[in-house]
Amino acid sequence: MAAAAAGLAGALVLTACSGDSSDDSSSTPSASATSTASADSGGSSSSPSAASDGLQGSWLATAGGKALVLVVTDKQAALFTTGGTVCNGTAGEEAGMQMIHLKCTDNSKTRTTGMVNSVSRSSLAVTWSGSAGKETYTRAEGGKLPSGLPTASSGS
Repeated sequence: MAAAAAGLAGALVLTACSGDSSDDSSSTPSASATSTASADSGGSSSSPSAASDGLQGSWLATAGGKALVLVVTDKQAALFTTGGTVCNGTAGEEAGMQMIHLKCTDNSKTRTTGMVNSVSRSSLAVTWSGSAGKETYTRAEGGKLPSGLPTASSGS
């Protein structure tokens, strides 16, 4: 499991994303968060300031039966799903709010602009402007995966 998480995180660092057409609304994620907020679905022309220390790190979640890995380092953000979506962009403070802006290799609009509702030592709640809506992520600490993530099946 730890090797799989390391591989996912490595894919995030090595993969660049581009494009912004097409809408991926074929699946509805089932991640949950209790906060509500709205975010602008358009791109931002302003550069965010560096993300707060609390937002920095690797975050894991599940949505629609797929594992999600969100990595934030300084102003950079990247997201990978086990379904093959790979996205990268920025994370940081804009107008007093923590925001995440991503572009994905498959042109998905599921997670393009996210507003951070809350962040703690162990969890991150984000409301995405795309079809993902509200999601809660768990911090990955010390190379260990948190409990509750899906496991690989032996079949294809």
